[in-house]
Amino acid sequence: MKFQVLLIALVLIAIEANAAKQGKNATIPALIVFGDSIMDTGNNNNLPTLLKCNFPPYGKDFPGGSATGRFSDGRVPSDLIAEKLGLAKTLPAYMNPDLKPEDLLKGVTFASGGTGYDPLTAQMMSVISVWDQLIYFKEYISKIKKHFGEEKAKDILENSFFVVVSSSNDLAHTYLARAITYDRTSYPNFLADTAVQFVRELHKLGARKIGVFSAVPVGCVPLQRTVFGGLLTRGCNHLLNNMAKQFNSRLSPALDSLDKELDGVILYIDVYETLYDMIQNPRKYGFEVADRGCCGKGTLAISYLCNAFNPFTCTNSSAYIFWDTYHPTERAYQVIVDNLLDKYLKKLY
Repeated sequence: MKFQVLLIALVLIAIEANAAKQGKNATIPALIVFGDSIMDTGNNNNLPTLLKCNFPPYGKDFPGGSATGRFSDGRVPSDLIAEKLGLAKTLPAYMNPDLKPEDLLKGVTFASGGTGYDPLTAQMMSVISVWDQLIYFKEYISKIKKHFGEEKAKDILENSFFVVVSSSNDLAHTYLARAITYDRTSYPNFLADTAVQFVRELHKLGARKIGVFSAVPVGCVPLQRTVFGGLLTRGCNHLLNNMAKQFNSRLSPALDSLDKELDGVILYIDVYETLYDMIQNPRKYGFEVADRGCCGKGTLAISYLCNAFNPFTCTNSSAYIFWDTYHPTERAYQVIVDNLLDKYLKKLY
């Protein structure tokens, strides 16, 4: 009898160990992403906007060397998080006209390069606002219900990981158009309050596991260094970084309060500190260049200025934190995701 009890106990331990090995991530059926170019995997390709990147050398390190509309040399965080969750190696863009119903099951990204929390940002750039991304999300859920049933839609809403990433374009560009109405404190506060409103709306639509990225040190991207950092020094734009930090200081406690108020899990994901440390100490993370992009001469090249006719593009993008003058390389994104995601994913269960 004792032997049988011992045998049953050993079997149960083996089953539990196997489940742990497979990981809890199996309980997350899909990744749903909203935001800007950091998470865009091709939604801008067919829009009447200048903010596109579906041409070489973008995508030179993507599987097959394809320029898919990702603002990087390879994959972007949407893809890397999907892979980390065990869902897929790449996350499809919802606006891809070739998307089939079954392609929707593991999630999509609605993110559009150039957008922001401020509705004016999307208008200025002729891209998809985060609020219009919510409209497309409703359409997405309707498609899931139509093709796979109410239960599958309920599973996706309640158990998927929803990620929201925005604010850089608002802070770096739209603030200049809003400066008559806002100052450098009230504008980031307005953005943070708008982000919280967005999360509330997403929650009303049924999302229950939501992660919101902090602002990044956008004042340290190569373009900002070139334009505002001084001709010789090319230092970070500290005024802009201070606005990003103000946004974060407003957003973090607001999301903590929202997490206590609403059912489900709402996370503030701090990306600022990790990326800033990478930029200040590149060799610590295995990078050689932090103040220039790989594409072109790395000081101004972005979108159409980063093209196949530019002879100065580097050959080893993994040595650079930035791909163009605004967006990190796949390797930099991978470092950020590896450093942060496990810490935050634990809170989803």
